[in-house]
Amino acid sequence: MILSERQTDRGLLVAVCDPDVLGETFENGDVEFTVNEEFYGGEEAEEEAVRDSLARANIANLVGSDVVELAIDAGFVEEANVLDLEGTVHAQFMRL
Repeated sequence: MILSERQTDRGLLVAVCDPDVLGETFENGDVEFTVNEEFYGGEEAEEEAVRDSLARANIANLVGSDVVELAIDAGFVEEANVLDLEGTVHAQFMRL
């Protein structure tokens, strides 16, 4: 998985994607979503590092079946809240 962390005014923003979706564009009806390098580019990370990063995140953006499944299994994301894009999945969460 590719992991990126950055501090924002709202706290720690974590972006994670599966390597195979980086640079790809997906659609779902009127929604078009590009997994761009500028936002999702980062360092390769193992599951444990991603899980630790998500545990510290105030905001998280996740793209790809592997990372979204990890987030669901770890209790960060409800499966019902996952957006099914043509060819992949996307989820977000925010801690207030």
